[in-house]
Amino acid sequence: MTQLSKKDLDLFSIKILEDYDAKIPSSFFKQKIKITNEDSLLIQSNVARLREQRGEEIIGYKIGCVSKDTQKKMGFTQPASGFLWKSELHNSGVILNRKDYTNPAMEAEFGVILNRDIKPDLASFDYILQSIEGIYPLIEIHNLVFYGNEPYGAELLTNNAIHAGVILGSETKLPSDKTKTDLKLIYDQEVIDTWTNKIWPNDMLSEIEWLVKEQSKKNNYLKKGDLILTGAYGFPVPINDKKLVEVTSSAFGDVTATFN
Repeated sequence: MTQLSKKDLDLFSIKILEDYDAKIPSSFFKQKIKITNEDSLLIQSNVARLREQRGEEIIGYKIGCVSKDTQKKMGFTQPASGFLWKSELHNSGVILNRKDYTNPAMEAEFGVILNRDIKPDLASFDYILQSIEGIYPLIEIHNLVFYGNEPYGAELLTNNAIHAGVILGSETKLPSDKTKTDLKLIYDQEVIDTWTNKIWPNDMLSEIEWLVKEQSKKNNYLKKGDLILTGAYGFPVPINDKKLVEVTSSAFGDVTATFN
């Protein structure tokens, strides 16, 4: 149940966006503000509305916290979601300034682009599979900072699931059969995380039905052309002083970015 007044929701939303723009995300939570997960989702939506009002464009959604361990760590009983922004979408090979982020941390993931709208009443696994245009390897950038009280779930949701950008690889057309792949996160040629025996489509699309229904509660609907981040298998890893970030998949290609 929401506990904040509309006035406070609006004030908090403005402050969250101001902190993000100033590259000091989540500083608002240094005040040890206590809010519910429900209120944090309202703030997330308010911030998205403010960004749209100034001309920014939503291009899809991310799914996060798909593992039970991460959900437990955040105090969740389900995944999390956030908005993707055109201004934060980059192509493979991009050179980025680490000073634009706060404790930048990466995840290796897959993304899919939709070939049609998905209405909540049609959101079966098979319908979703038939709605996929292509699959992409990607790097998701996060501002990995938490200043509030544990568990950090409300803080994460308020800050758009700590999303800070996407680096997108090349499209692979959908395999006709189930396909096994690995997925590696590599910093300066050192393998940081590896996942093996991931199966397309089950391991990639398992949470999109949840996303469709969750977003519909906020009158948001997945549309043709939307990019969907299907969820990482681990937790974001800070790059610290590393420069070259690579994500590789034996079945779906690779993607790179450099942080100066």
